[in-house]
Amino acid sequence: MIKHLKISNVGPASEMALEFGKRLNLFTGDNGLGKSFLLDIAWWAMTRKWPAELNPRLTAGKVALPTDKKQKAEIAFSFSAASKTKDSVSTFEPKNQNWSVPMGRPAIPGLVFYALADGSFAVWDPARNYWKSKAGQGIDRPFAYVFSPKEVWDGLQREDGTWLCNGLIRDWAGWQKEKGRAFDSLMAVLEVLSPSEGEKLVPGALTRISLDDVRDMPTLKMPYGQEVAAVHASSGMRRIIALAYFLVWCWEEHLKAKELLGEEPETKTIFLVDEVESHLHPKWQRTVIPAMMKVMDKLVAVPGIQIDVQLIAVTHSPLIMASVESLFDAQQDAWFDLDLVNNQVVLTRRQFVRQGDIRAWLTSEAFDLRSGYSLEAEKVLEDAALALSDEKFSACDAKALDQRLREVLSDIDPFWMRWRFVAEKKGWLS
Repeated sequence: MIKHLKISNVGPASEMALEFGKRLNLFTGDNGLGKSFLLDIAWWAMTRKWPAELNPRLTAGKVALPTDKKQKAEIAFSFSAASKTKDSVSTFEPKNQNWSVPMGRPAIPGLVFYALADGSFAVWDPARNYWKSKAGQGIDRPFAYVFSPKEVWDGLQREDGTWLCNGLIRDWAGWQKEKGRAFDSLMAVLEVLSPSEGEKLVPGALTRISLDDVRDMPTLKMPYGQEVAAVHASSGMRRIIALAYFLVWCWEEHLKAKELLGEEPETKTIFLVDEVESHLHPKWQRTVIPAMMKVMDKLVAVPGIQIDVQLIAVTHSPLIMASVESLFDAQQDAWFDLDLVNNQVVLTRRQFVRQGDIRAWLTSEAFDLRSGYSLEAEKVLEDAALALSDEKFSACDAKALDQRLREVLSDIDPFWMRWRFVAEKKGWLS
């Protein structure tokens, strides 16, 4: 589990430092202030490789560079390994255009999953990515498995043509035909990640979608009675089923690797998720974080094995924040907020306070909106609030303002009671 991160002369601020919660960590803030960047840094700290460094087909996850090329740039971090906390400091090496890596074997933080905002996925598995090379053969092991969105579905190959992963389409079809542990795990994970009790993600029969594509295609049973090919499902469904597949594939391969090594499965898991609400309907946004907190327990389902999960997620959604109100524990969870203050990016660990309503979250420190109205309605309401306390405001002006209010407010908006009471009392409206 990652515990601490401090960066100097890299990213949008001259310095950032944070102490992670051991279970749930949420990042909020405006676009461009460094939320995704911090996830990339956290991934690098635990794996020593940048996502795009391992897969150049990615459009994100590039090597972080110093802000001031003439000054020293540092990344300091710590995470809990098998028996102790491991502290490290890395500096940027201009001649190598990369960051220094401590000599020797790195400590093991656990299984590390990274879901990028564009649909890419990455995993660092200590059972398969821990050693630099295959003993005695000089064959490099992958530093991590990094998938572009297309490769999640169609498979991941090495440069020499070796298949590292068959991809969702082939693996799902194979698992479904075998009816073994992997398919049982996939169905269990899909159930946990489903949006509601009435809309379960359930696999349908395999199908073909083209005369030119001989692959058996997975399908989903839709609530309206049809079975739709997974590749034709909605963007939200595709992201969730890709996540479900990726988790099952990673865990299955981890178990097989551990069996070969004669070792017990890993019990620590770190999820990094960028824009966790991406493509999801509001009702799904309310369930996705609690579901991700439970999914590894459902996936493992082995008596006596307790999986510790650390989730680090970026969000722009007030529904996501509201969804964790009942489970947030200040002793083991954290909320970090990025703001622009006097033209400087500032990272703050906020006290998590229940807002009780989605609209209240919009105007909280997480999102900093002045109201939950449209910009047009917000301006008219500000004018109306000033008018109510203006002794010189005329009846003619009030009628014009009343018309403007009618154009932007619903008939049942609570502001109408205040407006009509004062307007009638002052004789503006009859």
